[in-house]
Amino acid sequence: MKILVLGGSVFLSKAVATDALERGHEVTCATRGTSGPVPDGATFVAWDRTQEVPGELAGASYDAVVDVARIPSWVRKGVAAFPSAHWVFVSTVNAYADDSVPDGTPGTLELREPRHEDADLGTDPEAYGPMKVACEQLVRQGAASWTVIRPGLIVGPGDPTGRFTYWPVRLADGGEALAGGRPGDRMQVIDVRDLAAWIVTCAEQRTGGDLDGVGEVMPLSRMLAETAAGVGSDATFTWVPQEFLAEQGVEPWMGPEALPLWLPRPECDGLGTHDPAPSYAAGLVLRPVADTARDTLAWVRATPDAPVSGMSRDREAAVLAAWHSLRE
Repeated sequence: MKILVLGGSVFLSKAVATDALERGHEVTCATRGTSGPVPDGATFVAWDRTQEVPGELAGASYDAVVDVARIPSWVRKGVAAFPSAHWVFVSTVNAYADDSVPDGTPGTLELREPRHEDADLGTDPEAYGPMKVACEQLVRQGAASWTVIRPGLIVGPGDPTGRFTYWPVRLADGGEALAGGRPGDRMQVIDVRDLAAWIVTCAEQRTGGDLDGVGEVMPLSRMLAETAAGVGSDATFTWVPQEFLAEQGVEPWMGPEALPLWLPRPECDGLGTHDPAPSYAAGLVLRPVADTARDTLAWVRATPDAPVSGMSRDREAAVLAAWHSLRE
């Protein structure tokens, strides 16, 4: 197949191009070229998507297009240029309107209202989900066939957010580790390589419809235990209620003061608990969390500038000390 990856130099889009090349497909990566190289073997075409389609692409024909964009004007331009290809559009679970509903599927959850105008997420981060919904609509309206995939938390080697990465790094150090909320709070992650492989399969099979790109739903205690096992850690966990974490100024999810993977409940009960069964039925195959943790830690140790989001060890120790003091 001839596959056009709109991107190809960073994380998921690069993993997609890599997987497609390994299967013997002819891959073209169209990207600005400012975020790093595309995989060896792929054809690179420079395209700033604020500009018109470059001549190298304008006359080309592709069997499939993979797009991870979040800007409606970019998607509108791309679909108009390659309407006969099968589009695999990577959206997000943030497209859903209610983050509190657990165990949802694309067939049971309402979407946000679309935002068709481009927005700067630096000043308007709430536009992310609505713009993705608008991008989905553009693909459905303009492409000959399409797959819309809505991923949850994508993790693994190369992760530019550093959210899950915090845990393999932290647990490799051992000792008492701060864990947020309740051990039974549920969460799911998906390894970037598993998601990329499934995207290529959807392109090959011209899979149709809307699907969630999510991993197995499991108690957070199990996810952290599997992460510890993957990095050979003997760390112990101290579970601290979310009310106390909030009092201490600990942020959820990501950031320099954050405890990654912890989410406020019940308002975020749905964010990490989408039902993966429809995606399994459509060919998604997952590796164990322990394997992802092992490989993520190896990537961090081999990459001096690998981003790791989350609180410092000193900050963690201070929160734990405050919790133990309260319990005495």
